[in-house]
Amino acid sequence: MNHKKRFSDTMILHHVRLVYRSVLFLLALTSYIVAKVVGTEHMFGSAAYGNTILAIFFGIYAIEIISRFFPSKLESLGSQRQFKKNYIPNEGYDRAAVRKRGLRDAAIVLAVWIPFNGIFAALYFLGVIDWGVLVLISLAYCICDPICILYFCPFQTWFMKNRCCSSCRIYNWDYAMMATPLMIILHPAALTMAALSLILGAVWEISFYLHPERFAPETNKCLSCACCKEKLCLHKGQLRSFQRKHLHHTVEGKPAEDATLCIGAEDCGD
Repeated sequence: MNHKKRFSDTMILHHVRLVYRSVLFLLALTSYIVAKVVGTEHMFGSAAYGNTILAIFFGIYAIEIISRFFPSKLESLGSQRQFKKNYIPNEGYDRAAVRKRGLRDAAIVLAVWIPFNGIFAALYFLGVIDWGVLVLISLAYCICDPICILYFCPFQTWFMKNRCCSSCRIYNWDYAMMATPLMIILHPAALTMAALSLILGAVWEISFYLHPERFAPETNKCLSCACCKEKLCLHKGQLRSFQRKHLHHTVEGKPAEDATLCIGAEDCGD
């Protein structure tokens, strides 16, 4: 009997990331609150404890970013579309159309992301929040990243309308987005992480501009549901099925269908 793995290695990796990033955020948040109540000079309590938290955060961050520059069997194919080995051409594709749609999606996300984070930057420069809050926001973004991949992504659902993460236009923007609050902290480690994430994003964008055909499922057979073994849409499919079944969302009197999502890992191939 053929027993399929319910969770792929890539899916397990993102669950692990969700757990340890959540733990790190809770440690930092707790120490920040205690430091404020006690009135210590360091944003995260004692300098030794605070620096340990930041060293762990920046160390993990750096390792994860650097690993994205190289092909990996654990990382999602969605983040590795720039590599030629992950491209199987579909005949008759329109490079211009793929590039145009990609530029539109990128512009939409930037139009939302920059003003949203501009609020935190303004509060920081006005003295309303300190650099410790910016680090906490960055850590919160780190938690949001696997949540967006596994459960719900506002950029996918509300703005880009992409089918799944394998076709996400901004997949390798994730570290630059997580590092956004760090970009205004004048600290060597923070600026180093921000620079690494921006370089990763720049490599992604250059690859998209030179080879847009590698980034869309209609032009790259590797991104089709039939070739998917990651099952990253499993929880999203379960949540969507729950909504249809229990919340009775309807469109013109019929159960609402999500055309942008492959519902259930079993429908995505082995």
